[in-house]
Amino acid sequence: MAEMTVGVLALQGAFVEHIKMLRRLGVEAREVRKPEELDGLDGLIIPGGESTSMALIAERWGLVQPLKAWVAAGKPTWGTCAGMILLADRATGQKQGGQALIGGLDVTVNRNYFGRQIDSFEADLHVPALGDPPVHAVFIRAPAITGSGPAVTVLADLTDNAGQTVAVAVQAGPILATAFHPELTDDLRWHAFFVRMVTK
Repeated sequence: MAEMTVGVLALQGAFVEHIKMLRRLGVEAREVRKPEELDGLDGLIIPGGESTSMALIAERWGLVQPLKAWVAAGKPTWGTCAGMILLADRATGQKQGGQALIGGLDVTVNRNYFGRQIDSFEADLHVPALGDPPVHAVFIRAPAITGSGPAVTVLADLTDNAGQTVAVAVQAGPILATAFHPELTDDLRWHAFFVRMVTK
């Protein structure tokens, strides 16, 4: 573990919490704000936050193309909440003019599927890949995956108040995406799962 270095995109959002979780697992973690800080990393986490703001800052700092190249090269990448939106190939419910997407994950994400900040909630999810007990998930102004390609494996889903079931955690090869915030709980299982992906 100590020989592994995972970067956390530190433009905005909950990057400090991800770094703390990784360090609890004995993984070297560092903040990423510049293209050259991607060099030497074994994996990358794109945290939750405000996806439009993150995209604008990434564009301003010249990070969008390097991030696209990182994902296209098949390097392990995990997006949580806003990070999941940025990794999606397609996004709906965007603000006028949209936002830059890094892409690479063959999904359609509804940007504000579960509503506004006031509609944030918590739920227990059955995640076979992580075993028992159920995973406690924190959804903050959360997106959801409303469509996905054949190479995408759904790791967890959730039924909304209208009875629609949507994916909230998926994996496609080296890409992991969660609509919620594992870094805001004490459960290390998602971070350990990503570390195993990086190891592979």
